Amino acid sequence: MNPRVADALRFWEQRRLIYNVVLTLVFIGWVVVSWPYFQGKFSFVHVAQLAVLAVIANALYCSAYLVELFFGAAAASKWQHWRWTVWTVGMLVAILVESYWVNDEMMAPLIH
Repeated sequence: MNPRVADALRFWEQRRLIYNVVLTLVFIGWVVVSWPYFQGKFSFVHVAQLAVLAVIANALYCSAYLVELFFGAAAASKWQHWRWTVWTVGMLVAILVESYWVNDEMMAPLIH
C-alpha cells in the first residue's frame, strides 16, 4: 500500500470513532434538554431519521479523503498541521447540521 494512503487511512479512520461518539453525545444532549417534548412521542420514525442522519454523517466524513487527495499531495509537509484543522472544522459543521436536524426535523413536529 502507498505510504501516503496508509497515513491518510490511519489519520482519518482513527478519528471516525471520536466523530461518531461526539455526534451521539450531541444527540443525547438535545434529547435530555428537550425531554418534555420527546417523552412518550419518540417513535420508529425517529429511529429511522437517526439512522439516515448517521449514514449521511459518515458519508460526509468520507469527503475528507477528497480533501486529502487534493491538498495532501500539493503540500505534504504542511498538510499534517492542516489535517487537524480540517477535522475540527468538519466536526463543528457536523454538530451544527445535526443540531439543526434534531431541532427542526425531529422536535418541531412534536411541539406543533
